Amino acid sequence: MTNAAANPVRTYSICVSGVAQDGVLVITIDNPPVNAASLAMRQGLAAAIADAHNDPAIKAVVLTGAGRIFVGGADITEFDKPPVDPILPDVCQLLENSSKPIIAALNGAALGGGLEIALACHYRIAALSASVAFPEVKLGLIPGAGGTQRLPRLTGAAIAIDLIGSGRSVKADEALSLSVIDAIAANPVAHAIDVASEAVGHRFRKTGEMTTPPASDEDIAVAKRKVLSKAKGQIAPGEAVTLIETAGRTPLPDGLAQERAAFLKLKQSPQSAALRHVFFAEREAGKIPGLEGVAPRKIQTLGVVGAGLMGSGIAVAALDAGFSVTVVEQTADAAEKGRLRITGLVDKALSSGRIDPAAHAGRLARLTVASDLAALADADLVIEAVFDDLDVKIDLFRRLDGVVRDDAILATNTSYLDPDVIAAATARPERILGLHFFSPAHIMRLVEVVRGAKSAPDVVATGFAVAKAMRKLPIYSGVTEGFIGNRIFSAYRREAEYLVEDGAEPHEVDGAIEAFGMAMGPFAISDLAGLEIAWARRKRQAATRDPAERYVETADRLCEAGRLGQKNGLGWYRYVDGKRMVDADVTALIAELRASKNIAPQSFSEQEIVDRLLKAMADEGQRLLDAGVALRASDIDLVLINGYGFPAHTGGPMYIASR
Repeated sequence: MTNAAANPVRTYSICVSGVAQDGVLVITIDNPPVNAASLAMRQGLAAAIADAHNDPAIKAVVLTGAGRIFVGGADITEFDKPPVDPILPDVCQLLENSSKPIIAALNGAALGGGLEIALACHYRIAALSASVAFPEVKLGLIPGAGGTQRLPRLTGAAIAIDLIGSGRSVKADEALSLSVIDAIAANPVAHAIDVASEAVGHRFRKTGEMTTPPASDEDIAVAKRKVLSKAKGQIAPGEAVTLIETAGRTPLPDGLAQERAAFLKLKQSPQSAALRHVFFAEREAGKIPGLEGVAPRKIQTLGVVGAGLMGSGIAVAALDAGFSVTVVEQTADAAEKGRLRITGLVDKALSSGRIDPAAHAGRLARLTVASDLAALADADLVIEAVFDDLDVKIDLFRRLDGVVRDDAILATNTSYLDPDVIAAATARPERILGLHFFSPAHIMRLVEVVRGAKSAPDVVATGFAVAKAMRKLPIYSGVTEGFIGNRIFSAYRREAEYLVEDGAEPHEVDGAIEAFGMAMGPFAISDLAGLEIAWARRKRQAATRDPAERYVETADRLCEAGRLGQKNGLGWYRYVDGKRMVDADVTALIAELRASKNIAPQSFSEQEIVDRLLKAMADEGQRLLDAGVALRASDIDLVLINGYGFPAHTGGPMYIASR
């Protein structure tokens, strides 16, 4: 290569520059933090391509990104503004139509519009650490700059349906096997320069001119079923499938026109607006007043007390995050069962291909399981996951006080109990906080980070940092019974019982909210979880319950009759061979209790049922905001979406109420 001083940097915009090297123009996109395809980036890239075209000394082009990302997709903040030229589809056309070969050197992730840019180039060389994805469906959209038309021309329709319809991320090695990229290189820019030089003077491949590789009807049908079955009311995946199938029988210009029309329609849809609300809500969730500039403590060894389903899940999530993990159970036998449960989950990750043998071995090497709290002496953070009983937890925290270091953090995973009461029983209440994981903890994304009255700022900051290291979504909560999620879910379930007492049947309530998009209705969930859990809580609260408050006895009567849910085949429903069935005995009991209160049963439409349930959730959410338990309405939406299966494409109960 020639000396850098003889090859001055060519500046095309504030975030796009180029350097000529032996007849190859290396264009670098540097638009932190994610190299988004903003207006300045698009203008700069278009100017760079024009420069390469007009400069006879330039024979080929290499396009790469600065940092760890090639291009992280469109600038979502521009979505609600009028489009400004050049729009991304036109930039992609400039790339593909170039008379000089353009090689994409994927230094990192190519996401959404970034992958569309790469597909419009003539070859794609990726670093081993690179990944590709079309996550647009997660925003209620489809690729709008040629993705639905160019990807199937490389991979075939079935693979394109899977990748675009699911939005899943694909690592470089899989992308190579699927023909999304052409090669993997330790130094993708250097390799791309070599490929570019070799391509000069030869006919080079343009993706849009390729014929879609054949795929069997069965493979396409399987891919479609998989995508559409998971769509759950979302429109975008179906639109993507239709367009991908079109690519196999439509000239590129026609396919691009159809894609653009569909993209613009979806961009204006209520679903996309709701999903963009969720996207921005996640960005805001980590901004906690009073924690600006507060550094989290360094956590290397994480302790977990309890190796049941919850404790094992937390341990696996911590191992996945790279922590050394010490798990403690009460007895040697319980510890061994816990060890087998944890290693079984790690083994499953290996057998499913989620981790490789080296990662599997590394996780097991960082795991210690013991039956003595003394094993936690060196832990930086200990999370308890024992039975949700106040006396049990207070006793445990008092004992932990005498075991762990003075600077260790103690966290309770309680679902309903007051962390301040637990903290008050310890010598250092400032080091106590709540970390409420959702089961199964190694899969569920949500963690409520509960700040107690005396929790130190750096302790709370550490809770957020650890949750993020586990790839969780941490949401701030103040102290109240049930925190954000369970308190709102209790109001939701209570309203469902009011509806039944007012005239609806349990299966009508479940059916209405499931049609709305919830995975399960409140009565089906109660049967799945076990009716005795909520029954025990209601009995604890009986002495302090406001006698003027409306109270429905139906669930209590079911429990008294031994109907505890799916575990014994009888709950709100009857279960035969695992199948949920309406039970005439429950219908009769409900009618009897209505009559005892002189309630004349009403009829409700599905929409009326849904409206009442959503209002109950939003009203309870507003009470949490008024009390300062939740910081933002959007935080509440995230809790319900990520912890309780609320359909993301509706935006959440608070978002709906605001509309």
